[in-house]
Amino acid sequence: MEYEDMAPKQVYELLKSKLSETEKTYLFLDEIQEINSWEKIVNSLNTDFNTDIYVTGSNSRMMSSEIETYLTGRYVSFRVFTLSFKEYLTFTKQYRELDANRKELLNYIKYGGFPSIHLQEYPIDNAYTVIRDIYNSTIFSDIVKRNQVRKVDQLERVVKFVFDNVGKTFSAKSITDYIKSVHRTIDNETVYSYLEKLESAYILHRCSRYDIEGKELLKTQEKFYLADCAFKYSVLGYSDTSVAAMLENIVYLELLRRDYEVSIGKTSDGEIDFIATRRGEKLYIQVTKEISSPETEKREYNRLLKINDNYPKFFLTSDSFAGGNYKGIKTIHIADFLLSDEY
Repeated sequence: MEYEDMAPKQVYELLKSKLSETEKTYLFLDEIQEINSWEKIVNSLNTDFNTDIYVTGSNSRMMSSEIETYLTGRYVSFRVFTLSFKEYLTFTKQYRELDANRKELLNYIKYGGFPSIHLQEYPIDNAYTVIRDIYNSTIFSDIVKRNQVRKVDQLERVVKFVFDNVGKTFSAKSITDYIKSVHRTIDNETVYSYLEKLESAYILHRCSRYDIEGKELLKTQEKFYLADCAFKYSVLGYSDTSVAAMLENIVYLELLRRDYEVSIGKTSDGEIDFIATRRGEKLYIQVTKEISSPETEKREYNRLLKINDNYPKFFLTSDSFAGGNYKGIKTIHIADFLLSDEY
């Protein structure tokens, strides 16, 4: 409460008083976007003193246009994700003996990657309670309170629809029709607004579709993925039937961690789960939980084979027999892909 309602100039004077007169001072400023004109404060401290400054925030307001105005050429920004599968294993082995990597992948899906629940062994219900608290506080402080959302129940219905349809293409109209089916009303513009707010709060990631044959980015029927799989389970409960979608979600997040730009590939007879591009590199990736039949195997491989270029193509699965090469397509277990430094 001591710092409640401080004016920007007061914040600047306070920080200035803490700086070393003879050596470089390292400043770590958390949730800095809560301070009005924070960009001016940081710019002044960075320009006038011997400082190295790190600012963090949990909302995309951090990337507002004011940063461009006051910090041009003086900052590097990067997004911090929840724990990767490799990082999850590093945390978990501190307090229990690890199972085989492929079995641990299922635990990783179920528990997710929030660091706070991997500092010790938690019963699953307790873990979901912690994650649900993170979710609730984000929804309330970064969306409802900041944007003065009045119809919170409407927002929650949109969230549950998206959580239940991770990895599926849908439109705002799909959500509108669903909400109308439970005798509520909402318009498409409100749905779009809620989705944008969920993205800004880093609960959702939007993944656009790319027409491989027409070579253009499509503006309809996008997919949404969660910032962490455990968000879904903490809100809707865990279900084995959702594992396939969560495997896709995990691969998507891993590609983002590795600095790829990711889109969904549209072809004339189906979809490529992911097209990942990075500084001239490109990967095509299909993700499936298991190959249930020869027909499924043929269909999935054929979609990749129909792409007429020489960029690497991957078929990722959680099948125990995963591995090998089929007409240039590498078949890899998802756990092995996530732990590999090769891609």
